[in-house]
Amino acid sequence: MMTGKLYIIFAPSIAVLRRRLQSSGQDGAAVIASRMSDAVAEMSHYPEFDYLIVNDDFNTALARLKSIINANRLLQSRQQEALADLLQNLLN
Repeated sequence: MMTGKLYIIFAPSIAVLRRRLQSSGQDGAAVIASRMSDAVAEMSHYPEFDYLIVNDDFNTALARLKSIINANRLLQSRQQEALADLLQNLLN
């Protein structure tokens, strides 16, 4: 089982992040300022994550995220129990 954080998704720039928050039309200026500050604080922890994804194109970012999820499902530590009988048969 993995102990670290798996992935973090970045906006391609602070300006884009701010524009995305503003264009949703759901939050006022104070909430957006708070969310921007929180986002920068969260992004500063990027070394704690196993994978970094930049969401500059939704379909590309989604494909990368799916690849990470699929790869982690196939980790030896996760597959060993599920494939125990097969591995035993192959190795004997």
